[in-house]
Amino acid sequence: MLKNVDLYYFSPTGGTKKVALMFAKGLAKKVNLINLGDKKVLKEPESDLIVVAAPVFGGRIPALVSDKIRTLDAAGKKAVSLVVYGTRAYEDALLELNDALKDIQVQIIASGDFVAQHSIVSEVGKGRPDNKDIEEIKTFAKNVLDKMEDRNNDNDTEKEIKVPGSRPYKTAMKITDTPISTSRCTLCGTCEEACPTGAIYIDGNELTTDLRKCILCMACTYVCPEDARVLPKKLQESDDEMLKPLIGIYRENETFL
Repeated sequence: MLKNVDLYYFSPTGGTKKVALMFAKGLAKKVNLINLGDKKVLKEPESDLIVVAAPVFGGRIPALVSDKIRTLDAAGKKAVSLVVYGTRAYEDALLELNDALKDIQVQIIASGDFVAQHSIVSEVGKGRPDNKDIEEIKTFAKNVLDKMEDRNNDNDTEKEIKVPGSRPYKTAMKITDTPISTSRCTLCGTCEEACPTGAIYIDGNELTTDLRKCILCMACTYVCPEDARVLPKKLQESDDEMLKPLIGIYRENETFL
């Protein structure tokens, strides 16, 4: 068990953080949490090992994640990369995350993709991570520690971690609409504060969401104390119809050591 580890995560609706924190706690006694969705300047890594976790949006990681990773001064450190997706597919996301880490000269020693409940259609991936997932996450952490111990003992050169995906990456998801506020909205500002891209702002008695900035991360719907943030009916119905075939599908997690 390590003394501490830095966990960089982006988790608008909590699923990615839940998976990543379970994994990080399996690695170290102390976990330093750094939220990539925070609008403040990121805290630089203090530990020799960092864990970076991102959700999958349409087979990619949000540009916000890769942009912020590339601002870190972490050259020479080791890293574990994780992506969390809602059952459909993770496609180029893990490769894209690893490429961002390589750009800052981080040595990736392990990667993994894990399933969590879908952030828009909750029946997809419902209940995940479940008990089986939790055991697999803990086992992955143990395997990473064992690998680090083996490498320390034989002083061997680390081989490159190869993950699925292709370059150029698939086209990023196009945002055609944003969450809206219902009559229950009290203009409390919780969604404005939580929005990682600054897409939401309150001007007088009006709340506005900027389509050009919104990444449809659903953070605003997740934090609203009045459940007043929802998807427009047409967009929700479209997503329900598209993802309906995935209800009941059980994707397996994958790890790469």
